[in-house]
Amino acid sequence: MERLAARIILLWGWQRALAAFASGGLAVAALAPFDFPAVGFVSFTVLVWLLDGATGVPQAGFLGRLKPAFATGWWFGFGYFIFGLWWIGNALLVEADSFAWALPLAIIVLPGCMAVFYGLAGALSRIWWREGPSRIAVLAVMFAVCELMREHLFTGFPWNPVGFTIAPVPVLMQSASVIGISGLNGLAVLIYAMPAILISKRFVKTGVFAATILAFAHTGFGLVRTAIPPEIAADQLVVRIVQPSIKQTEKWDEEQRSAIFDLLIELTGKPYGPEAKPADLVVWPETAIPFLLTERPSALSAIGNLLGARQMLLTGAVRVEGDRSSPTSARFYNSIIAINGDGEIVDAADKLHLVPFGEYLPFSEALSELGLSRLVEGPGTFSPGASMTTLALPGGLKALPFVCYEIIFSNTLPSADDVSVVINVTNDAWYGKTPGPYQHLRHAQLRAVELGLPVIRAANNGISAVIDSHGNIIDALDLDVRGNLDVNLAVAPIGTLYQASQGFYGYFLLAGMLIFGILTGFSRRLRSN
Repeated sequence: MERLAARIILLWGWQRALAAFASGGLAVAALAPFDFPAVGFVSFTVLVWLLDGATGVPQAGFLGRLKPAFATGWWFGFGYFIFGLWWIGNALLVEADSFAWALPLAIIVLPGCMAVFYGLAGALSRIWWREGPSRIAVLAVMFAVCELMREHLFTGFPWNPVGFTIAPVPVLMQSASVIGISGLNGLAVLIYAMPAILISKRFVKTGVFAATILAFAHTGFGLVRTAIPPEIAADQLVVRIVQPSIKQTEKWDEEQRSAIFDLLIELTGKPYGPEAKPADLVVWPETAIPFLLTERPSALSAIGNLLGARQMLLTGAVRVEGDRSSPTSARFYNSIIAINGDGEIVDAADKLHLVPFGEYLPFSEALSELGLSRLVEGPGTFSPGASMTTLALPGGLKALPFVCYEIIFSNTLPSADDVSVVINVTNDAWYGKTPGPYQHLRHAQLRAVELGLPVIRAANNGISAVIDSHGNIIDALDLDVRGNLDVNLAVAPIGTLYQASQGFYGYFLLAGMLIFGILTGFSRRLRSN
C-alpha cells in the first residue's frame, strides 16, 4: 500500500487530474440506484493521497499554494457530478429540436460549476493539512461546509450530497435523525478517507480504531433505532396515490389535456378491494391537472362528484393570481391544491424553490435577447411562493408539502407539533429510465428520517411511494407503471434530535472534528520542530 500511495502522491499534470476525475466518478457507484458504498473507501483514500501531493510553489503566495489542492478537488468533483448528473441531459432531449443545443450546458457546464464546491473543500482543507488523522478530519469538515454552501448559494442545488454514499439502506440512514445530512456528509468522508493513514505506521492503530468505532456506531445506531417498535399510531390515514404515467411530450399538448384529466378521474375512481377502505386522501402528481382550474370550472365539479363527503384530493396544479390577459399582473405558481368532496378548493401551497431555466429564466431580459427560454412548458413563468405553509388533511392532520425537488433541501424544519406527514408531488418524466428518479426517491427517504415523518410521494411516471418515518418504503409503483397505490398509513411521527435541535448536533459534530483536526495537527507540528 505504501508503494501505491507514493505513486499516487507523486502524480502530476494530466495524470493527477485523471486520477482525481476517476476517483470522483467511482464514488457515484455508492449512490442510488447502484448502492455499492464500499467504493467510497477507494475514492476518498485516493483523494487524500492526491491532496498529499498537491503542494504549490512556495514563491506563489498563499492563494497560489492552494491552487493544486483546488484543482485536485475540482477534478474529483467533476467526475462525481458528471457521472452522477448526466441524466439531466435527458430533459433537453424531450424537445430535442428546441433544446438539444444546450446539452453540453447540462452534462458538462453544470457538473463543472458544482465541482467548484469540492475544489474549495480541497483548497480549504489544505490550509490545515498535516500528517496523520488530523488531515482526514479537516477534509471531512470542509466537504460538509462546502455541501452546505451548495445547498444555499445561487438558489441551491444539494443533489447527491456525499453523505448519501453511506446511507444506501434505511438501517444506514438513521444517523441523519441526529446529525442531519450535514453531519452525515462529514461522517462519510471521515470514515471513507481513514484508510489513507495506513501508509504511516505511527497512525495505523489510531486510524483503524477510529474508522472501526465510527462505522460500528453508525451501523449500530441504525440497527437499534429501526429495531425499536414504533408507538401505536393514534391516526390512520387511508391513502390512494394516482400515477398516470403521462409522457412529457404529451403533458402540455392542448389536444391531450382533456384525455389526461379523464385518465386521472378514471384511475382515481377505480374500485377498491373487497377488504379495503375508501381513501381518506387521494394524491395526484405535480402539475397533474394540465390546465388552469379557473378556466374549467367543470373540472372541479367532476372531482367533487368523484370524491366522497369526507375525502380530499391533493393535486399538483398551476395556480394563477391576477388577470391572465395582462402579462404584467398575472402571477403563476407551481402549487399543491386541496379539493374537498364538494369540489371546492379549500387550501393551497406554492412551490418555494423554483428550478432555474426550468420554471423561470434568470436574468430573463438579457437572456431572452440571446434566444434562451425556459425548458418547461406552461401558461407562463412561475413565481416562488411567499413562505412554507402546511396543508390541513382529513382527521385533523397537517402535512408539510414539497413540490418536486424541494424535498432535497434539508433546511426546511417544521416545529414538532405542526406536522404529521410529508406530501411530495413530482414529475420525473423528464428523465426517463435513468438514475435520476431513483436518486430523487432516495432524497425523500432521507428527509423522512431527518424529520421523523412518513412521506407520501406521488410521481407522474414514478417512482410513487409511501415511506415510513424510518425511511422504509412501505409500498411503491415502479417507473412508467400506470395505476394507483392504496396504502393504509399508520401516522406515527417520531421526534428526532435533528428536527428538535434545528440541526445543532450535526454542526456540533463538525465543530468537534474541526477542532480535533486543527489542534492535533498543530501539536504534531510543534513536536516536530
